[in-house]
Amino acid sequence: MLTVHQVTKHYGSFCALQDINLEFTNGVYGLLAPNGAGKTTLIKMLATLLFPTKGEILYQGENIIRMDERYRELIGYLPQQFGYYKNYSPTQYLLYLAALKGIPLKTAKARTAELLRLVALEDVMNKKMKKFSGGMIQRVGIAQAMLNDPQILILDEPTAGLDPKERVRFRNLLTDLARDRIVILSTHIVSDVESIASEIVMIKDSRIRYKDTIHELSKLIAGSVYETEVEFSQAIDFRARYLTVAEKQEGGKLKIRFVHQGTAEAGWKAVVPNLEDLFIYIYQDEARTQGTF
Repeated sequence: MLTVHQVTKHYGSFCALQDINLEFTNGVYGLLAPNGAGKTTLIKMLATLLFPTKGEILYQGENIIRMDERYRELIGYLPQQFGYYKNYSPTQYLLYLAALKGIPLKTAKARTAELLRLVALEDVMNKKMKKFSGGMIQRVGIAQAMLNDPQILILDEPTAGLDPKERVRFRNLLTDLARDRIVILSTHIVSDVESIASEIVMIKDSRIRYKDTIHELSKLIAGSVYETEVEFSQAIDFRARYLTVAEKQEGGKLKIRFVHQGTAEAGWKAVVPNLEDLFIYIYQDEARTQGTF
């Protein structure tokens, strides 16, 4: 078990996180919040790249800072941006990292081939990475995070640059990995976690706002999500009055999905809420400030 106990993190006078309490057991956890909400700060503390101002993080009851190398041997980490050598091939890069981690060469070769197959890079495993696309580089990063077969896999915005097919492959991979380890996935992309997360952790105003299953979280706005059709000329007024989630053209009109807590009007169809509905509802203030709505 990985436990975050009363953790606060300050940067000077700025409080990035306040009184964070979390427990993680085997499974996929989606750390979901808009950019700038403190996800990366928490991720870096879990990876021991930052230290709490107050509180502590424990693995199996032991402080991870005191565990030092024993803890780092248990984790795999993919930051938003990771360093690599452009003139290395994926195979050379992973074998180099394996040597730094003290993994025997025979084991490292077998593990490297296995991981590059899992991330669909076996056809280019010996080509220089300087010619790779951003998505291919990200897949190399995912492979390096799993190199030591970690008990705790920490991924910060791991699907950046991946196309839809690659993202499906990645989600399937995480589902398999989470059977016997903790997987913590930090993202602002709802679809990355909606189908695979055991629980969702939502941060707002420097604190944990929610930590629960998607099924339970969806109850927060049950009966408040609707779809309706409006004329294009009415769209601006409708958006000003209601919290819209999605829009699409259909039959010469605009079909709008929206959240409204109050009396339904004629022509509105109640629909089952999903995680994206909840995300937009919880973070509507931030989104409006940033011009999303």
